Amino acid sequence: MVNNQIRWGIAPIGWRNDDIPEIGENNTLSHLLSDIVVAGFEGTEVGGFFPDAAILNKELKLRNLQIAGKWFSSFLVRDGLEETAKEFHEHCQYLKDVNASVAVVSEQTYSIQKLNNNVFKEKPNFTAEEWEKLCNGLNELGKIADQYGLKLVFHHHLGTGVQTLEEVDRLMDNTDPDHVHLLYDTGHIYASDREYMPLLEKHIDRIQHVHFKDIRENVMDDCNSKGTSFQDAFLAGMFTVPGDGVIDFKEVYQKLLEVDYKGWIVIEAEQDPDIAHPLEYALMTRQYIDQHLLKKGEVLSHDS
Repeated sequence: MVNNQIRWGIAPIGWRNDDIPEIGENNTLSHLLSDIVVAGFEGTEVGGFFPDAAILNKELKLRNLQIAGKWFSSFLVRDGLEETAKEFHEHCQYLKDVNASVAVVSEQTYSIQKLNNNVFKEKPNFTAEEWEKLCNGLNELGKIADQYGLKLVFHHHLGTGVQTLEEVDRLMDNTDPDHVHLLYDTGHIYASDREYMPLLEKHIDRIQHVHFKDIRENVMDDCNSKGTSFQDAFLAGMFTVPGDGVIDFKEVYQKLLEVDYKGWIVIEAEQDPDIAHPLEYALMTRQYIDQHLLKKGEVLSHDS
């Protein structure tokens, strides 16, 4: 039996990291995609090192894999809509060319993701005027995504101006649900608020893309006490794959099933591949999915 409504993917960030290119730099595209097949997933998201659409499509076809989406750093608050929209058109064209379904957007104005700031206490905040600029801009970017047959899914993210449940509330309240959807990331909301179900339950009707990311709470607490940066926190092992941390994904998955969720669930865990072997962790989370989330007799469609 196959659940054809939910597709399971795993992100390339376990193999290569866009923010720190030297991490996993020896892991090639072929290596990554072949590992994904070995672990039994259906697809992935586009990483910064991925090739043009024609080359990527050939590699995907050879392995019967698909692309879910790709990250887009928006700077609507800093640069305005016109400049951001030009880049977003190119982004969406690429995604259309590789048959993706979502454009993952994160507002990076004032982000401390790549800085040495304390990610637990020094997150940026937007003024009322900046919030209006962001929300109006996202509405327009969402319409652009629609033109390419894509859904804009906004990624709440640690170290940015839209991180907490309260901030996600404000974003959802002031954007058009027809054009702006939500990416629900278990790890980021737990690291931010120490809760993950309230966001899921409150905004389930806007969620069109999901990231399953687990948290090693002891590492997070240690990083919090030391005031580490986002990059240092994930290098220390704060993030991991489902089944290796404290989040109860059975509860999350059941809620998605209850509302008849249709879309991708992508496993994502920023880790150093020299410490956390990418294929080992992909197989670990696949075993967790098989044993704890899928019903008896149900398989990921890539296995069928």
